[in-house]
Amino acid sequence: MKRVLIICVSALLASGASAQEIRPQEQARLDRYERTAGTALLEAMAGGGAADVAALTTALSGTPQVAFDPSLSGDWNCRTLKLGGSPQLVVYSNFKCSMALDITGITFQKLTGSQRTSGRIEMRNGRAVYLGVGYVSSEQPQSYGDLAPDFEGTGTISPDVAVFERISDTRARLLFPAPLLESDFDILELTR
Repeated sequence: MKRVLIICVSALLASGASAQEIRPQEQARLDRYERTAGTALLEAMAGGGAADVAALTTALSGTPQVAFDPSLSGDWNCRTLKLGGSPQLVVYSNFKCSMALDITGITFQKLTGSQRTSGRIEMRNGRAVYLGVGYVSSEQPQSYGDLAPDFEGTGTISPDVAVFERISDTRARLLFPAPLLESDFDILELTR
C-alpha cells in the first residue's frame, strides 16, 4: 500500500499540478544555487570551528532519495546552519518543525525559535523546491503566494526559497541559496 501511495503522489507531483508561481527574485536565487553554495561552503570550511565543521559535514552527508514520501509527515527536529558572511559558520541548536504531505507537495513550518519559516515544497523543473516566508516569531506573515511582486523583505519578514532533499525517513534538509538575512547560504537540517 505504501508503495502504491508513493507512486501516486510522485506522479501527481511530477505533473506539476497546481504549483504556486515563483517570483523572479526567488528564481534568480535558485539560478545561482550551485555558485552560492560552493562559495559559502568553502568559506565555512575554512573559517568554522572544528565542532561546527563536523556538524556541517553531517548535515550535508547522505545521498538524496525520492523527495516525497508519506514518512515525511509529522514532527521533526530542525537546526539552522548559516554559512558565509561574518562569522563564516554558525550552527544553532534544534528547534521544532513539521511537515504535512498532500497530493501536490508538502506544507512545511518551523514552529519554534525566534526565526521561523512557513511555506510549501513542490516539484519544479525536476527538483523539490520550497517557497515560503521567513519571519521573526512576533510577526504574522502572509503566505508566499500573497507577497507583492516587488516585496524584498522588511528585516522581520522575507521571502524564502530553498532546495529540499530527503535523505531517509529520519533525515532531510532544506538548502537556502542567498537568504536575505545574515549569511550567504543556509541549511535547515531536519532529523527525528
